[in-house]
Amino acid sequence: MCGIVGYIGKRQAQPILLNSLARLEYRGYDSCGIALASSGVAVYKDAVRVAELAKSLPHLEGTVGIGHTRWATHGAPCQKNAHPHTDCTGKIAVVHNGVITNYQQLTNQLTKEGHKFLSETDTEVIAHLVEKYYSGNLVDAVENAIRDIEGSYAVIVLAEDKPGIVVARKDSPLVLGIGDRENFIASDVPAILDYTNRVMYLEDGDVGVVTPDSVSIRRDGKEVVRETQKILWSSEEAKKGGYEHFMLKEIHEQPRVIRDTISEYVLATEPVLAVPDGRLDSVLLLACGTSYHAALVGKYVFEELLGIPVRAELASEFNYFRNCLTTPLSIAITQSGETADTLKAMKRLKEAGSRVAAITNVVGSTASRIAHQTIYTRAGPEMSVAATKSFIAQLVALYWLALSFSRLDARTALELKMKLRQLPEKVIEVLDNESRIAEHAEFLAKYEDAFYIGRGINYAIAMEGALKLKEIAYIHSEAYAAGELKHGPFALLSKDTPVIAIVADDSTREAVLTNIKEIKARGSPVLAVAAEGDEAITELADFTISVPDTDPVLSPIVNTVVMQLLAYYAARKRKCPVDFPRNLAKCVTVE
Repeated sequence: MCGIVGYIGKRQAQPILLNSLARLEYRGYDSCGIALASSGVAVYKDAVRVAELAKSLPHLEGTVGIGHTRWATHGAPCQKNAHPHTDCTGKIAVVHNGVITNYQQLTNQLTKEGHKFLSETDTEVIAHLVEKYYSGNLVDAVENAIRDIEGSYAVIVLAEDKPGIVVARKDSPLVLGIGDRENFIASDVPAILDYTNRVMYLEDGDVGVVTPDSVSIRRDGKEVVRETQKILWSSEEAKKGGYEHFMLKEIHEQPRVIRDTISEYVLATEPVLAVPDGRLDSVLLLACGTSYHAALVGKYVFEELLGIPVRAELASEFNYFRNCLTTPLSIAITQSGETADTLKAMKRLKEAGSRVAAITNVVGSTASRIAHQTIYTRAGPEMSVAATKSFIAQLVALYWLALSFSRLDARTALELKMKLRQLPEKVIEVLDNESRIAEHAEFLAKYEDAFYIGRGINYAIAMEGALKLKEIAYIHSEAYAAGELKHGPFALLSKDTPVIAIVADDSTREAVLTNIKEIKARGSPVLAVAAEGDEAITELADFTISVPDTDPVLSPIVNTVVMQLLAYYAARKRKCPVDFPRNLAKCVTVE
């Protein structure tokens, strides 16, 4: 889950590497480093953020280099474990994203052969393997090295006496940026958007040589061609644009994201999703983290509008089901299109004969290449580790997909589509109440524990709210279906455990009101999120945040924005690093 970059061309590499790494810090930020090749291989690295490393670096001459920003898997964050890693001679440098599962056996074997290891990482073994096999041809050495490796990797290899950079990938993303007499390498597109919008995605098993003027790729010893694609995002979209944090900017982009995502489907000339026999009779939804909460909303919406059985499963758990319980259609939801557990589940389902679709935000991602069909969300680059606008876009995609196959009468379906299109204005109304929500968040920020409750479709939004508070404000928070508190969690209620209650104007409303009364009787302060004009909630709860009224099935959209703002302002009050929460990374490319 690290960020890796490379540059080879006509310009000085150091500033390009540092700028590209800064764009990738959402992928890891506990340490970083760069290596440049000129009259040797010079490596500078430390357990600091990219900006701090940049301040301490001397000016390094060289037009070829690689860089890394780390999310630790093997070995604590410290200078010796930071990348790049080198071989015994110091003439070969490697940066790596992924996990080498047999690194200990390889380390033991190489140590017996005389190699000396300086770090606790799995990555260092790659540098030593390349050295072991190197006899003048760096590509052959890398190919021999990766044959010994088990696990996942995106690797960039630099040698002092070679005119090109060697790259390889398996189960971890790697993209090449194509320039004019210069080329770029990165684990994700935002790293290179300042320099080019033409990219080439490597496939599993690819090994490539990148020079200033060319890119050559081979697989199983044979030359292959990878299509060059144009990225529609601009580099400005990957910048803060005057906001204090990326997260706040991305929350405020959500009205536009809803419009853009809906427009994508309205203007489409092909069906949103092709299904076996033209009928949607059952669906399996697979995802991890925030995307799993979108899947839970999708389960409710599909069952409500289509009247079909739907399963929503955590991809990380599904992969360990003994039997692959398939359906004619499976839909994987992943913001990055590179989530390791989700990709593994997609491959398993595809092998079992299921038609696999993907909902993702990234054109050309691995998920889009595995899937039989891809539904793209138009959220644009999401830089904050905590997902916001990508989650909203996933919900919109699921709503539109359900409406495309709904068995509602034509008039009801049309009314619901119209209400869906009105959501950008509803979200703007929530954002207009931002200062009031911030006041409630500051109250929430003084606690160390909190509960979120909801029922029906909004139980998933309670889960998302609790996750956001954990992620960025470091407040222990748990989400429960409101009726479940009495089955154990009541033991933890006190004046020091606030409860955030989502009250939808649907069939669950009266039951939630009863649950709030039960909570109040035990002394916990209650912050309710409810439709404007709901006086019963205002009288009952200690604090109330009103949201604009919409169809109950669409209420997760407006309620989610409140959850996001509560977490954001609580984190800011507690002086937490909002965009880069500790121990987390944006794109989870390891199991």
